[in-house]
Amino acid sequence: MTQTRTRLERGRSALGPALELVHTGRAPTRAVLTAELGVTRATAGAVAAELEALGLIQVDSRPLGAAGAQGRPSHRLSIAPRGPVALAAQVHADGFRAALVGLGGRIVATAPGCMTVPADPAQVIDAVVEAGARLLRESGRRCVGAGLAVPSAVAEPEGTALNPLHIAWPAGAPVRELFTESLAAAGVHGPSGEPLTGLVGNDVNLAALAEHRHGAGRGAQHLLCVATGHRGVGGALVLDGRLHTGSAGLAMEVGHLTVNPEGPPCHCGSRGCLDIETDPLAFLLAAGRDPGPEGSLLQQARDLLREEYGEPSVRAAADLLIDRLGLGLAGLVNILNPDRIILGGLHRELLEADPERLRAVVAERSLWGRSGGVPVLPCTLDHNSLVGAAELAWQAVLDDPLQALAAG
Repeated sequence: MTQTRTRLERGRSALGPALELVHTGRAPTRAVLTAELGVTRATAGAVAAELEALGLIQVDSRPLGAAGAQGRPSHRLSIAPRGPVALAAQVHADGFRAALVGLGGRIVATAPGCMTVPADPAQVIDAVVEAGARLLRESGRRCVGAGLAVPSAVAEPEGTALNPLHIAWPAGAPVRELFTESLAAAGVHGPSGEPLTGLVGNDVNLAALAEHRHGAGRGAQHLLCVATGHRGVGGALVLDGRLHTGSAGLAMEVGHLTVNPEGPPCHCGSRGCLDIETDPLAFLLAAGRDPGPEGSLLQQARDLLREEYGEPSVRAAADLLIDRLGLGLAGLVNILNPDRIILGGLHRELLEADPERLRAVVAERSLWGRSGGVPVLPCTLDHNSLVGAAELAWQAVLDDPLQALAAG
C-alpha cells in the first residue's frame, strides 16, 4: 500500500465533507480545505487527489500565490469542467423546465417547455423527463441522479403530492413513483448504468435549499424563504443546513396564513391567505389588469412591475401586496425567529421595488423584527427550484463520493 493510499484511508471519512466544502464554495484552495477539515496537509492532498480521480474536482497543478502574500502558495480547487451532472426537473402551473446541474449548483443546460399541465401527472412528467434525457444525450455527461420540484406539499416517505392546488393533479398523486418509472422508460441511468430512483420535493423547499448552499442564504443558521410561484405562495425553513419539513414532509405551508380576514376565499377553505393575496394573479388583478393568454402569470406580473411601476394603479397594487406580504412575514418572524429572510419569485421583485416599505412593515408588526432587525434579502439564483432539485440528486454523492461514483 502506497503512502498516498495510507493517507487516503486515514482521511476517507473526510471525502464527503471535503466535496461539500468545494461544492458550496467554502474551500477554494487546498490550504483552506486542510484548515476546514482539521487534517494534515498530506491527508487533505490525498483527499483532493481522490476527488479529482473521481472526476468531481480539479486541482491546480501549479499554484500561484497572491501578490505580496507570505508563505507557500496553495493549490486552487475548482469544479471539474466536464464532471457529472444531475438531471433536474420542475413542473409548475404554466408548464415545465428540465436542466442538467453540475456541482456548485451550476446549470449546464436547460430545456424549457410550455404546456397546459394535464390532470394526469404522468403526461407532464414524461415530457419533462424526455427533455432532460435529450439534454443528457447531447451533453455526453454521466448522470448522478434525478430530482423533481413540484408546486405541492410532498408527503414522505411515500413521495405523493398532497395538495397540488394550482395544477389539476388529483390529491395524493404518486409523483415519485411516476418520476422513477419515466426515468427508466427514457433510458436515464446512474453513473454505473443502474436504474435511478427519482427524488421529489416541494418547489419552494428546494429553492430554499439551493439558496442556502449557493445563493442569498449562505451562512444563515435559521433561514426563512418565502416565494411566489407561477401561482400561489410557498415557504421553507432551513435549520443548521437542513430543510425543516416536519414529521411527514408537510411543514411550512405559509401560503395559508391569513393576512386579510375579509379577503376572498382561498382554495384551502380559509379567506385572505397569502396564497391568493400576494401571488402574481393577485398583483395583476389589484393593478386592474386582466391576465393575458400569452406567457406565464409570473412573467406578466414581473413585466408589469418593472415596466409600469410609475403608473399610479401599478404602484398602489405593489404597495398593497407589500403590506400584505410584510404582515405575513411579521407573523412568521414572531413564530420562527429566523436570522435571515429571503424572498423569491414576484416577492423578490416587490422587495426590490420598495425595500424600505417592506422592511418597515416586518419590523413594526413583529417582536423580533423590532428588536433584532431581521435581514430581508432577495433570492439570487436563477431557477433556484431546479438547482434545489439537483441538490436532492447530488446528496448521495456528497454523503459518500466513493460509493456513489467509484464503480462508475
